[in-house]
Amino acid sequence: MSAGHDMKSILVIYTGGTVGMVRDKVSGALVPLDFSQVSKHVPELDHAGIRVEAVSFDTPIDSSDVAPKHWRSIASTVMECMDRFDGFVVLHGTDTMAYSASALSFMLEGLRKPVIFTGSQLPIGIPRTDGRENLLSALMLAAHTTDGEPTVQEVAVYFGNHLFRGNRTHKESAQSLNALISPNHPSLVEAGVEFQINHPSLWRPPVAASSGPKLHVGMRTEVAWVPLFPGMPMDWLRRALDWEDLRGLVLATFGSGNAPTSQLLKDTLREAGDRGVTMINVTQCGHGGVHPELYATSHMLAGCGVIPGRDMTTEAALTKLMHVLAQTDDPGRIRELMTANLRGELTPHRVAQTQGHGPAGAAGLEGA
Repeated sequence: MSAGHDMKSILVIYTGGTVGMVRDKVSGALVPLDFSQVSKHVPELDHAGIRVEAVSFDTPIDSSDVAPKHWRSIASTVMECMDRFDGFVVLHGTDTMAYSASALSFMLEGLRKPVIFTGSQLPIGIPRTDGRENLLSALMLAAHTTDGEPTVQEVAVYFGNHLFRGNRTHKESAQSLNALISPNHPSLVEAGVEFQINHPSLWRPPVAASSGPKLHVGMRTEVAWVPLFPGMPMDWLRRALDWEDLRGLVLATFGSGNAPTSQLLKDTLREAGDRGVTMINVTQCGHGGVHPELYATSHMLAGCGVIPGRDMTTEAALTKLMHVLAQTDDPGRIRELMTANLRGELTPHRVAQTQGHGPAGAAGLEGA
């Protein structure tokens, strides 16, 4: 494990959120931080050997208001500045950070530099803030190298002393300083006295992607997320799926991917599939994934054309579906991309022991 001795240049992209708030001395209210003054609040930056520049959304937003247009803005900024900076840190509200990090992972194909999201539960301008450590560690990890190469070459999330793969994260707690977790993939880095790098967990783009990073700005939003629950009125589901513009559905099922043995449910899903709606099955459980081979009820869903989402998070499944639907209208191609491990967002059966290393089977799947 080595950190380069040359000065690294990191771009901070501030979108909004709690991390960028400070207490106004006159009014006492929380107001957005002027990021040209960031070293005043994080004086350790002056000793970290990192040159930091910052850009901010014209109007910082609450992360509850984040939409694909904001993802495009972040992704486009990264691509425009790719040659000028060694890495990127995105400051973002925690509520939808897992969605944004997942989306960015799909929009930025073939990354060779780190794009690290972070934020905080407490404003950076108050004494007990977790924002200072999160920001400082995110910047140091964005500048970190191993054998002369960036250690992190993917979209990641730093929170609560851990660096996680972005499209594996989920916000678990509204109160804890360890608010974000990675339920189905080990952390990439654990920050103790030193950074403990989990090298086998790091993602590397497939060899076919070595031509350089590629930006995919398209995100189709004609999608729905429907969690099943006991006693759910199937007539309501039928009406929801009758939306004529609907192109994709993430179905959140029980356990390993199970659903009620309802003929109406079966008929409704088949009708949606016949209309060209792409359907993905993810589990409601906090840990684990969909295994349609285990139980007849989950096998029934696969028989209706529902694609098993394996161990993808809901956030990854939704944003991946938005991304893939913008790439192609061909049902076979959509299924191929949704079941491929594009950015380390799922653990395919064939490579369960080598997760995170960009299996050859995913190489070249995104042509245009």
